[in-house]
Amino acid sequence: MLKRVLKEVKEYKGVSIATPVCMIVEVIMEMIIPYLMASIIDKGINVEGGDMNHILKVGALMLPVAAVGLLAGLLGTAGLVTRLTTDVSTLQMGYQMCLRMMFRAPISMVVALCMAFFINARIASIYLVAVLMLGFVLFLILKRATKYFKEAFPKYDKLNESVQENVSAIRVVKAYVREDWEISKFKKASEGIYKIFTKAEGTTIFQMPAMNLTVYTCILLISWIGAKMIVAGSLTTGELMSLLAYCMNILMSLMIFSFMFVMISMGSAAITRVYEVLEEKSSLDNPENPVYEIKDGSVDFEDVYFAYNKEAKEPVLKDIDLHIDSGEMVGIIGATGSAKTSLVNLISRLYDVTGGSVKVGGRDVREYDLQTLRNKVSVVLQNNTLFSGSIYDNLRWGNKDASDEECKAACKIACADDFVENFPDKYDTHIEQGGSNVSGGQKQRLCIARALLKEPKILILDDSTSAVDTATDARIRKSFREDIPNITKFIISQRVSSVMDSDHIIVMEDGQINGFGTHDELMKTNEIYRELYESQTQNGGDFDEVNTAKEDK
Repeated sequence: MLKRVLKEVKEYKGVSIATPVCMIVEVIMEMIIPYLMASIIDKGINVEGGDMNHILKVGALMLPVAAVGLLAGLLGTAGLVTRLTTDVSTLQMGYQMCLRMMFRAPISMVVALCMAFFINARIASIYLVAVLMLGFVLFLILKRATKYFKEAFPKYDKLNESVQENVSAIRVVKAYVREDWEISKFKKASEGIYKIFTKAEGTTIFQMPAMNLTVYTCILLISWIGAKMIVAGSLTTGELMSLLAYCMNILMSLMIFSFMFVMISMGSAAITRVYEVLEEKSSLDNPENPVYEIKDGSVDFEDVYFAYNKEAKEPVLKDIDLHIDSGEMVGIIGATGSAKTSLVNLISRLYDVTGGSVKVGGRDVREYDLQTLRNKVSVVLQNNTLFSGSIYDNLRWGNKDASDEECKAACKIACADDFVENFPDKYDTHIEQGGSNVSGGQKQRLCIARALLKEPKILILDDSTSAVDTATDARIRKSFREDIPNITKFIISQRVSSVMDSDHIIVMEDGQINGFGTHDELMKTNEIYRELYESQTQNGGDFDEVNTAKEDK
C-alpha cells in the first residue's frame, strides 16, 4: 500500500523524506528533556544548599532542546499537509498519519526504552515486559477489528447505491409512491454499516482498559521498587521521575502505534479498491503506428461478430456485412434489444469486434489513433446531457474554439436556432444542471448542434429526435441533406417517418440484418418493415407493438 502511495506523491519526494527525519529529531529532543529534568532535581535541588548555577545552566540548555523539538515537529507536517490537501484529499490524512506515526511511535518507544535502561536496567525491565504483554493483547484486538473494518467498505457500496438510485430517479420514486420502500432499503443498508462498525468499536474499545491497566501497574511497580532503591541509595529521586516519564512515553507510543495499524488496515482496504479502478486496463489501445487522418466517412462491416463478454454463448451481433458510402444518410430501425446501438458503437470503436472488421474511410478502425477516430465520429444519444453554463458553453463542448457564428450555424442545422433566439438572453441563456430548464426536444437539438461543431466525418443519432415532433424531425433531416451532404449520417429510430427518406435503411432483428435497402425496396421485400409502416401510418403504434403482433400470429 505505502509503495503505491509513494508512487503517486513522487513529486513531493523531498518533503516526504524530510518529514520522518524531522520526526526523529523531535523524538530525540523530547527524550532528552526528562533526562535534563532528572539532572536538575539530583544535582541542583537535592544537593545540600542547592546549586542554582547548575539549575540555570541545565534549564538554559532545555530551552533550545525544546525549541528544536518544536521546530522539527512543525517542519515535518505543514508543507506536506497543505500539498496533499490540495492534491489527494481522500488519502491526505492516512498518508500524513503514516509519515508521522510510522516513524514517531516506534522511534519514541525505542529511544525511551534505551534511556530507561541507561538510567536503571532493573526498573527498565518492567517496561520491556509490559510492552511485550500489551503488544500481544493489542495485536489480538486489532486483528479482530481489522476484519470488521474491511467488511464495512462493501456495505458502503450498497448504501451509496441506494442513495444514488434515489437521487437520480426521484421522479420515478414519487410517481410510483415508493418513498417508504426506498426509505426501508436505505435503512437496511445503513443498519448494515452501523452493525459492522459497532462490532469493530466493541472490539477496539478494549484497547483503553488494557492500556490503563498496564500503565497503572507499571507506575505502581516502578514507584514501589524505585522507593526501595532510593532508600538503599541505588536510585535518585530525579532518576525515578525520569523513569516514570519514560513509562508513560513508552506505553503511549505503543498505543499510538496500534492505532496507526488500524488506520493502515482501513487505508489499505480503501486504496486497494481505488487501485482496482486506476489499474483497470482497457482492451482498446492505440496501435504501434496509429493513423491520424481519416479519408472520408465511408463505413464497411466485413463479416462482423460481436459479444460484450468473450465467454458469452451467443454473440450480440452476428454475420454483419455492410457497405455505406461517404455522405449517405442511413436509417436503422428495429425492436428494442435488436442490437441497433451495439452496431453503431463499433464505428467509433467503443468496443472491438469479436470477429471480422469494421472499416472507416477504407481502414480498419483498430488502425486509427483512438482520439482521432472518436473526434471524427460524433454520437448523439437519446438522453444526452447538458451541463450548467450558457448555451454557448454547452455548444463549445463540441469545439472549444468555435466562434459565435459557427455555434449559430450548427444550431440552425439542428433546428435549435428558433427557440434559442426566443430566449431573452439568446445564446447566453443559462442552462441549469442536466438541462432541467429546457424541454426534452430542445435539449436533443442542442446536443445535435454540439455534435456538429466537432466537424465529424460520421454523425450518429441514436434515437436522439425521439422528443421532437415529426415536423421538426423532418426539418432536421432536410437540413442534414442540404447543409452537411459530405457527412455520413446514421439515424436510429423507432419511427418509420424518421428513416423512410434515407438513402438506405437497415432493419435489425436479433443482432442480424433482416433487411437493407431504400424505403420502396423494403416495402416490397421486407415483411417486418412493411408491417411497421402500415401500422404507424394507418393505426399508429411503434416497432415493438408490430413485432409483438407478428409473434402472436
